[in-house]
Amino acid sequence: MTDELDALRAALHATPEPDPAARAKALALALESFDALHQPGQGSKAGLRPTPDRRPSAGFLKGVATMLKSLTSRPILAATTSVAALAVGLVIVVPVLRTPPPPSVIVMPEVADTTATPAPVATLPEVVPSPAVTGDPVTGDQSSDDGGNRDHDITLLATPELEAQVLDQPSIGAAAGVEKPSYPPSPAPIGKQVVRGKNAVVSGLLLSTILPPERMADLGRPAPENSESFANAPANPVKITADEPVSTFSIDVDTASYAVVRSSLMNGALPDPSAVRIEEMVNYFPYAYAAPDPGDAPFRSTVTVTPTPWNPGTNLVHIALQGRLPAIIDRPALNLVFLIDTSGSMDQPNKLPLLKQSLKLMLAQLRPEDEVAIVAYAGSAGEVLEPTPAGNSERISAALDRLAAGGTTAGAEGLALAYQVARRMGGAGEVSRVLLATDGDFNVGIDDPEGLTHYIARQRDSGVYLSVLGFGRGNLDDATMQALAQNGNGTAAYIDTLGEARKVLVDQLTGALFPIADDVKIQVEWNPVLVAEYRLIGYETRALRREDFSNDRIDAGEIGAGHSVTAIYEVTAPDSAARLNQPLRYGPPAQPTGETGELGFLRLRYKAPGEDSSALLETPILPGDGAASADVRFAVAMAGFGQLLTGATYLGDWGWDQAIELALSARGDDPFGYRIEAVNLMRLAQSLAVR
Repeated sequence: MTDELDALRAALHATPEPDPAARAKALALALESFDALHQPGQGSKAGLRPTPDRRPSAGFLKGVATMLKSLTSRPILAATTSVAALAVGLVIVVPVLRTPPPPSVIVMPEVADTTATPAPVATLPEVVPSPAVTGDPVTGDQSSDDGGNRDHDITLLATPELEAQVLDQPSIGAAAGVEKPSYPPSPAPIGKQVVRGKNAVVSGLLLSTILPPERMADLGRPAPENSESFANAPANPVKITADEPVSTFSIDVDTASYAVVRSSLMNGALPDPSAVRIEEMVNYFPYAYAAPDPGDAPFRSTVTVTPTPWNPGTNLVHIALQGRLPAIIDRPALNLVFLIDTSGSMDQPNKLPLLKQSLKLMLAQLRPEDEVAIVAYAGSAGEVLEPTPAGNSERISAALDRLAAGGTTAGAEGLALAYQVARRMGGAGEVSRVLLATDGDFNVGIDDPEGLTHYIARQRDSGVYLSVLGFGRGNLDDATMQALAQNGNGTAAYIDTLGEARKVLVDQLTGALFPIADDVKIQVEWNPVLVAEYRLIGYETRALRREDFSNDRIDAGEIGAGHSVTAIYEVTAPDSAARLNQPLRYGPPAQPTGETGELGFLRLRYKAPGEDSSALLETPILPGDGAASADVRFAVAMAGFGQLLTGATYLGDWGWDQAIELALSARGDDPFGYRIEAVNLMRLAQSLAVR
């Protein structure tokens, strides 16, 4: 028995001398078999089974045979048969990486050069047709009467996101602090390749086409599951002043919706209307509103009344709040807990790797007396870095570098530990904040927005603020993120690029982390003599009951240092032709009350940070208030942009051209290019809407 094994081992390790005659004979036999197999009525059109359903290969030669069966193009069969005759073959499968919206990545077998030793690569299941779709797994063509010889043009798109996927593949770890070796990338060519015949092999190429999810089925496989959910509500309707003269809502300085909209548009798709919160589109931009005078309230209100660009029969009442920006040297010390989601869903280039880069940008903006701690959570939560002076940025960066994705998402456990650490770090006069960085996919512990709302509401009484940074698309749980931020005395932002990370965590760091006013509420009482109807544009998820305005136990939004807040109403006079609701035949006539000539009366309530009782600010709204500055007109353009994305119910014939023209004319001082970017997004949305 030992002799037989030794003989077999020697045979396997022996390297046969090349034999041109044997090679030619093997090639001829293979081509003859190929022709016989593809005669009418011969062969099978069934696709290969997915890799997970197959039994493991019994050996090298069986692997070569399997590869040959997957190649149905005669020219390619000829090439691969010659390699098989030398008993050398290799199938390289490139990892399939996705960026929102998920791209279609077609991975084809590659015949390796026998003189080179390939670097190790990760192997994923083969791309095969969906059970519901038959035909060509490359093109989705279900017609087979061309005998499999049709040529297919596949355009290869090289986007920054795709380049980042290929050149910066993340390693995969099982838990926080454990990192597995990464693998070298494969090249992503640019241009157009002509693929000869069905299932044709293009050696060494990663064929990538960026398509919206609904087109994925065209490639012969099902579209990837999209579990995104967004927190929104139906658009505010037109209210009749005589019936409901008071409008009350919480302010909102979140910016997540704008970045999500940009992410969708930049990936070639109009955003889900439920992802568009108009107030966040408007408040994404910095505005140079009038700041409060020294010794006054921490923010100042400015009211402007201007004609409505989309409806000449109405006016827009633009309400602007501008927070004070104290000197940096005067700000209190900051205790910051990075609460980082390291679950398996974060294992994508635009999630955990981008998260690490984003938080590192922030470190240089902190002061030596600030402290940073890191808590990570996946299947369970743990303190990765104890409270560390911000001046020790190398140690903090090293702790971030050790994080790797893997496991489930124990978000509730992570939150509990982060709050515990933040309370331990707190000191008199200091600001403590938990900065949660996640894709919002909580699946262990408290995993519903309502449950999280109650949990966070109890935690905010400790004085610890909570802000949320969202990363990635495909399973973005915006509803959970909003529930956390709105009830944790914090803000929500979405990070889709490193540039956005710089805007949120560097340029606007002071406003994002240091509050100057808590529980800020707005209430407007409209005068029915001059205003027959009104409509609040946006703020659907921030609505409050009338009685909530004076109730200091009701939570509301916060204003950070230097932050601006914008709210816009559309109002209609009783005698306007644009009035949508005619007066009742038997209704009482409107009676003037208070000062005549007022359109309405603005009331504001806020608390100083750490205080339990609110202060009240009041100002009348007059027909001739203010002048339409560039800031006011650009905010109006963004309100129009948001309405166009959500259905444009009240815009009439006003459309994309008018929105673009208004935004361009109001671009004003744009040092960071945010406004011209918005104009280009409008143009892109216009093209996508037409398509």
